[in-house]
Amino acid sequence: MLALAASSTADTVLPLRVRYRQEMNGQIVHDSIHRRDGWTVTYILNLDGVTAGFGSIALAGPWKDTPSIFEFYVLPEHRAHAFELFEALLTASNARFMEIQSNDVLLAVMLHTYARDIWSEKIVFRDAITTALPANGATVQQLTPDQETRNAIAQRQGGAEYLLVLDGATVATGGLMFHYNVPYADIYMETVEPFRRHGFGSYLVQELKRCAYALGSIPCARCNPANIASRESLQKAGLVPFAHILNGSIRDE
Repeated sequence: MLALAASSTADTVLPLRVRYRQEMNGQIVHDSIHRRDGWTVTYILNLDGVTAGFGSIALAGPWKDTPSIFEFYVLPEHRAHAFELFEALLTASNARFMEIQSNDVLLAVMLHTYARDIWSEKIVFRDAITTALPANGATVQQLTPDQETRNAIAQRQGGAEYLLVLDGATVATGGLMFHYNVPYADIYMETVEPFRRHGFGSYLVQELKRCAYALGSIPCARCNPANIASRESLQKAGLVPFAHILNGSIRDE
């Protein structure tokens, strides 16, 4: 069968992207960049003229100098031709790099087949355990007005900021970001140096999880694989690792 990739648009392949999101069944870290003008190029994949899937290339922002394949979806009935379709995408796009989410099983196979120098940029966490960590006298303060937060959720950009305060002093900062597929909210947090290793970071993550659910969102998070303190804080608050953001360069052959 003849596999071809032709330039398309994110809107044209939206029904396929909906199916892709359903299969991923979790936070898709780079989902939002399709909405940023000029940041992506999308290809529709065909087998003998029949639509079989799509592929997307990131080529602006952090990828300005390293255009990278970051999405590749093939309809289940055409997956016996996945390699041919991926090679058609490579030919049409001339992409030389890949940045994938490892729970994207099909694209992970392509990464390990076609790429080299593979390394992990981030660990992705999902919520799995409800915790009851003590506040130790600290209180959470919301900085972002409710309407601004609702707008961020509706527009899938921006977020909500919070402080953790103890005796009038800020011990940690954090928030929720909504630049992801519905209904996910990404948690970020940083503890002020003198208050580290006292459980405040984990407590704030726990409370940010609660805030996310109250807003109708599902909390998730990411951290650098080498950041052991962040990994421990996230896990103590009930978030568990489920994927890596993996990067690789495509072999010349």
